Amino acid sequence: MPDTDLRALSFATADDSEELARAELYGLLAGLWLAPPDAALLQQFAVAVTQAPQPGGHLEAPWGDLVAAMRATTVAGAAAEHDALFHGVGRPEVFAYGSFYLTGYLNEKPLAALRTDLAALGLAREADRLETEDHIAFVLEVMRYLIAGDDIAVCNLEQQRRFFRQHLQPWVGELCVATAAHPRALVWRAVAGFTSAFIDVETQGFDLLES
Repeated sequence: MPDTDLRALSFATADDSEELARAELYGLLAGLWLAPPDAALLQQFAVAVTQAPQPGGHLEAPWGDLVAAMRATTVAGAAAEHDALFHGVGRPEVFAYGSFYLTGYLNEKPLAALRTDLAALGLAREADRLETEDHIAFVLEVMRYLIAGDDIAVCNLEQQRRFFRQHLQPWVGELCVATAAHPRALVWRAVAGFTSAFIDVETQGFDLLES
């Protein structure tokens, strides 16, 4: 899987800067769900604009909340929160895997279906990654690739729509609710809020394509 980077949004032609910004936002969210922010990322948020990519739109307030949360935390504080929510001994406080929200269990049929679709796209999990492919960070990164990748036979709007509808839209809202409701969630309450708002915008965009 390719590496990811930072920020923004909306449907456009494949060579449009807005499309690249949309891909980068998927990459940013993938990184934040996978691991706590390091000093370099916190510094980027320290100087980030507080206005969302689409001023006055659905992302305005959630983006402001995310920037504020990142500015209020530290590397150590964010790491402790991420560990408390998504790791720990035995059962984590919050599961970040699609199979859990779709079936109530890990490593179930949705994961097998996802692996089949990833293979058809020519994608696979890196050998050194501990998380299974239905981890929220992995599916967000796949969306980033389907937007920004060079292979137009795979990286196109129709593939984005299919993957989003099948492997992201059905369960990410429940993850965001569970995360935001946890009493230890501060930074990730804001991450969940922005993720939920972004998924809403993406859902509306795909709805328009089908209408």
